[in-house]
Amino acid sequence: MKKIMFVLAFMPTLLMAQHSIQGTFSPANEFTYAFVYKSNPTGSIYMDRAKVDENGHFRIELDTTSTTGIYKIVYGVPQQDHNFDLIYNGKEDVVLNFSLTEGLEFKESNENKLWASYTNSIEMINRAISNFYAQESDDKEAFKDIFKTLKETQDAFELAAKNSMVSVFIAANKPYIPETYEDLSTYSANLKDTYLKHVDFSNPLLQSSEFLSDRVMAYVFGMTANPTDTFYKQQIDNLVGYIGVENAEIKMVLLQAVWNNMVQIEASTVANYITDTYLLDLAKKQNNSALQAQLTVYKNTAIGTVATDFPIEMEQKGKKMNTSLHGLNNAEHYVLIFWSSSCSHCLSELPQVRDIVDKMPKQKVQVVAYGLEDNVAQWKKEIANYPNFVQVIGLEKWNNPITDVYGIELTPTYFVLDKDKIIVAKPHSLEDLKSVLKTL
Repeated sequence: MKKIMFVLAFMPTLLMAQHSIQGTFSPANEFTYAFVYKSNPTGSIYMDRAKVDENGHFRIELDTTSTTGIYKIVYGVPQQDHNFDLIYNGKEDVVLNFSLTEGLEFKESNENKLWASYTNSIEMINRAISNFYAQESDDKEAFKDIFKTLKETQDAFELAAKNSMVSVFIAANKPYIPETYEDLSTYSANLKDTYLKHVDFSNPLLQSSEFLSDRVMAYVFGMTANPTDTFYKQQIDNLVGYIGVENAEIKMVLLQAVWNNMVQIEASTVANYITDTYLLDLAKKQNNSALQAQLTVYKNTAIGTVATDFPIEMEQKGKKMNTSLHGLNNAEHYVLIFWSSSCSHCLSELPQVRDIVDKMPKQKVQVVAYGLEDNVAQWKKEIANYPNFVQVIGLEKWNNPITDVYGIELTPTYFVLDKDKIIVAKPHSLEDLKSVLKTL
């Protein structure tokens, strides 16, 4: 009986202490905590954290409830820029060193060490390929030797990774290997055409990893030095074809990542192509209302888009008249400002806008000031300072529907429109607006 009780007493310890993720950060004084997340196809789940000691060491225990898969270590903020992935197979500890200067090194964990060794080997051969073409060499024997080494390396690592989790990544990364000599143009075209050929988009392990998103980004954004909108659209169509019709969830995740990047580089035509052709429909089918709203707002306010109309009640020669934004025809350009009479930044910036516009030729620029307000009396008092502005009031402030249409999250927010009410600029600050006005 005592022996049984002895065993039972140690069961919680056995359940809690299976394996660990541990390592050393350097320089130690640059780190405070290591956070571990379990990655999944649509995001990640917080698991645990460990304090980094004075020597840079941390240790996070994984119990039997910690399932195999991709884990993410976050070591700083913003999290998306300060993290790295690792593979946990449930059979071994993961021990690593991470240096801000030297990067990541795995000291223990066959899975992760094999992947690191593989990527280093492939990178060395890729450098040899780049050097070969940079020298404009037509040495067919040297070409053959380089790609023979590439094939043998890939085959060797595929064999070494058999029956392991890392085999999925090595197979997905399988490089293009020409059968005969190819000039740079031919090789580049074939490399692009086969870049996603071996990626299994339905594999949950790949879906949970940075590898998949990184490879997709390289395929869309890294295949030519001078991309055009037509090129981007073709790459996106090809990507959707590779993903397949059955993988709607990861398709939405990946296309949203591509869309975000298009927005950042201000490729609005392509961003809206992704929305119209694929992403908005996927968001609706997945009941992702937040993404639907984000896509719609961007499309409504993208440069080159006709600004959404809204009613305007204004006074001319002592008489009230009703018109709309699209009905205005008294200027070559319009500055649309969303502001509030209770916004200190607005009260500082609007007088400067007024002074700049008043010095410009008549009918050059008309300011349309859309006040997001709760207090009508305060608004009426403030607009008296801007007699040449077209004034519009939107009651209920942030609950006014116009904030959703134009994606207004702060005041003041500026848009510059041409005479046809097409958005030609979206200045992020007063200084940006001043720069735009100088070009008109």
